[in-house]
Amino acid sequence: MKNFTYFIKNTALNLLIVFGMLLMAPIHLANAQVSSNPTFPTDNASVTIIFDATQGTAGLKDFVGDVYAHTGVITDKSTTASDWKFVKAQWATLDANVKMTRDASNPNIYRLVIANPRTYYGVPVADKMLKLAFIFRNGAGTIEGKGAGASDMFLTLADPNTLAVTFTQPTDSVLVLQANATLNLKTSASKSATITLFDNNTQLAQTLGTALDFTLNFGASGEGEIKVTANDGTTAVQKKITYVIQPPVITQDPPANAKNGINYISATSVLLRLYAPLKNSVYVLGDFNDWKPTASAFMKKSTDGKTFWLQIDNLTAGQEYAFQYVVDNQRVADPYTDKILDPNNDRFIPATTYPNLKPYPAGKTSGIVSVLQTNQTPYNWQVSGFQRPTKEKLVIYELLVRDFLGTRAYKTLSDTLAYLKRLGVNAIELMPITEFAGNDSWGYNPIFYFAPDKAYGTKNDLKAFVDKCHQNGISVILDVVFNQADYEFPYVKMYWEGSKPAANNPMFNQQATHPFSVFFDFNHESQDTRDYMDANLQYWIQEFKMDGFRFDLSKGFTQINSGGNVSAWGNRDNSRIAIWKRIYDKIRTYDNSAYVILEHFADNPEEIELSNYGMLLWGNHNNDYRNLGKGVNSDLSGISYKQRGWTQPNLIGYAESHDEERIMFDVLANGTTNPTYNLKNFQTALERMKMVAAFSVLVPGPKMLWQFQELGYDQSINICRDGTLKQDCRVDAKPVLWNYQQDASRQKLYKVFSEIIKLKTTVPAFSSTDFSSSLNTNAKIIRINHPDMKICVFGNAGVVGSLIQADFQEIGKWYDYFTGIEVEVKKVDEQYFLQAGEFHIYTTAKLAKPETGIVPISWLDFVTASEPEVKTDWKIYPNPSEDKITIQQENTTTDLKVMVRNLQGRTVKETLLKNGQTLDIQSLAEGMYMLEIHSGKAKKIVKIIKK
Repeated sequence: MKNFTYFIKNTALNLLIVFGMLLMAPIHLANAQVSSNPTFPTDNASVTIIFDATQGTAGLKDFVGDVYAHTGVITDKSTTASDWKFVKAQWATLDANVKMTRDASNPNIYRLVIANPRTYYGVPVADKMLKLAFIFRNGAGTIEGKGAGASDMFLTLADPNTLAVTFTQPTDSVLVLQANATLNLKTSASKSATITLFDNNTQLAQTLGTALDFTLNFGASGEGEIKVTANDGTTAVQKKITYVIQPPVITQDPPANAKNGINYISATSVLLRLYAPLKNSVYVLGDFNDWKPTASAFMKKSTDGKTFWLQIDNLTAGQEYAFQYVVDNQRVADPYTDKILDPNNDRFIPATTYPNLKPYPAGKTSGIVSVLQTNQTPYNWQVSGFQRPTKEKLVIYELLVRDFLGTRAYKTLSDTLAYLKRLGVNAIELMPITEFAGNDSWGYNPIFYFAPDKAYGTKNDLKAFVDKCHQNGISVILDVVFNQADYEFPYVKMYWEGSKPAANNPMFNQQATHPFSVFFDFNHESQDTRDYMDANLQYWIQEFKMDGFRFDLSKGFTQINSGGNVSAWGNRDNSRIAIWKRIYDKIRTYDNSAYVILEHFADNPEEIELSNYGMLLWGNHNNDYRNLGKGVNSDLSGISYKQRGWTQPNLIGYAESHDEERIMFDVLANGTTNPTYNLKNFQTALERMKMVAAFSVLVPGPKMLWQFQELGYDQSINICRDGTLKQDCRVDAKPVLWNYQQDASRQKLYKVFSEIIKLKTTVPAFSSTDFSSSLNTNAKIIRINHPDMKICVFGNAGVVGSLIQADFQEIGKWYDYFTGIEVEVKKVDEQYFLQAGEFHIYTTAKLAKPETGIVPISWLDFVTASEPEVKTDWKIYPNPSEDKITIQQENTTTDLKVMVRNLQGRTVKETLLKNGQTLDIQSLAEGMYMLEIHSGKAKKIVKIIKK
């Protein structure tokens, strides 16, 4: 898409200024960057595509090499406004079929002749072709020419049997003219007809044919309508342009209590206020004035020249009104609106998700519009004074509404809370849900920060979800994106220059100051950015009762330009620290306990300072936990805030988030295998996830899970809609697999997660600050001390059975959490034999035992390195042993038949011994074995350990 302004000169500096962005764009134009000959192309007749490289992003302006079209079709089978079908030629190929021809007289104009679009693209007759889609590129695909805001460009196809008429100059439906301006009008009809041109119903000219041009002179004031009609004797059609001669600007300050955005004064009146520094004039157009730029729609300007405002009266109470601002050469929605209408995407929102959605004002305007409504019924909150979980007990469940539910709706999300409550999480982190570009996204391309995205439901549906979470003791954290915004954000769009924000943009940098920016980079040292962000965060807490925020790419909140140097970007940045302390302090002025969570990943000294100030920070250990899952050497130490040298438990450690590969997928694809332990086996991998759960959640401090991690979600982050794996599909919608709940093995994993989370959130000892950990070898150990109890979590992260020295904090009675078995620890430095992937949670206080069997154990009783003989009439010693074990049964001289079996049940040694003889086990591999002894009719089975 492209901003375009026509400047048509009269005699003495009289200017015509045409306002709008795609304002009522004629059928042949998506923008001035792409046009066609004929004006009304069809799907089966020759058409010449004309590309102006100076427009839009201007990426190919003055380019000297060959230019190619990347092109496809929008059909009636497309699922979104940008769902290309039948793409012609692959990217970065030198395909002659899409090579553009440079104009001989103007090297920035290119043409492509398509003899028959349906044949050219290979579109079946059964598919209706709606639009042709374009991006232009160099041969290597490294330089692009796109629409404004780096958008795709579209050319609408006409029905060859339908008469149509349009203005080809100007192409906008609304004109704001200077006094005494001259306007050159050009019109075109799709076939021969009587074409008539009118100004306020006064006929100006008429002809029979397919085109009519006329030069119209204006006076010093006035407003009206220019109309062109076409009549072929059977059908009559028309197209209109509304115009106004701009009156003098009224300078007057708005009422002192008026805020930016929509101010509701009464059931029939609103005051609209737009902050637009450096702009000259603003009109407000909407349903309330039939979208006409009349003198009464001209907004007043504040004395400092930065703000425009206007009171709108005589509204119908409770009725929704769509409206836009026309700001100099731009038409934009209100940046503070809590609801928008989108002509390209709203039609794809199901009525079940958003009932009775107000229709877009088609034929009146174009582009996104804002909505106001007086006399709204306020949401009736059921919970007030919600007590948020303390940060050290936080277990956050990160989810993307799109990929969590088949319906993709807030209402259904409310219905899943029983599942999440059983799981035990006490916070839900919603990936961005403010209006983003399109309906299908992770949400990190925001365009309207005060409006919940309608693709997920109404604003009251969202409030009801938050309310129900609070009823269930679950806090709600909103993922917000203030590092960047997409092009349709009004403060990007209003201050735009070619392919980037203009130099005078009050909120955005022309170039990002760091290497990870995707869209357009906020300047967080700008007071305008601060004011907008502060108002927005306050709005979400007070209007929606959000419990806090997770700030995306918080390390990007800096004006120190690191260019492409990722390492330099992460260095301690005092200005960035100051920015974050200011934001934190501001949030505290309207909520003294809201969570402030940063996705920071900067140098540790900077993170320590932010943590000490009260902020929580993400701790990404996905790679480490994937290694743990795969049976590869793993160091989990960094998930402990103490290991990082922090004094506050403000590290939100996680094994999975939205942005990393799913552990279960990686284990099944790349897990270690050996003859006795195969991590590519589904059941073995699923059991391994239980160890991942224990050693990620139980390290003291707040923790986070990614959706369906608790069920062993095993679809790659890079899975495409067609089931293939490609990096380009990273942010694509993923399979929603609630049927995993029906799998008994997955249900056991869910229950293990639930039990471990319950320990974290309900047993105070698991939040103790007195703890230590050893997580950098295969012997993983967490030791926690608390007045209520001591805790020792230990496991074997290897892929073979091994002796683990747990180093219990004290001797005496300990209790195995998942089995309830009581164990007498006689020496704190005892060694314990654990199978690969086996782990235990021991406490000195007996806790309620979870459901039996959700965590398998490899023996019926606990065997240690100093395990005494099981019965007093048997002596089996030493156990463990490196070479020999003596076997003796008291009060008998009967010979003994001895068999040694490994834990897979295979006999590895069998022999006859005299009572009291030694059994040679030197040839056995280190590990645990079952020793079976037959003495006459007596039989004895005991575990032995070969060191």
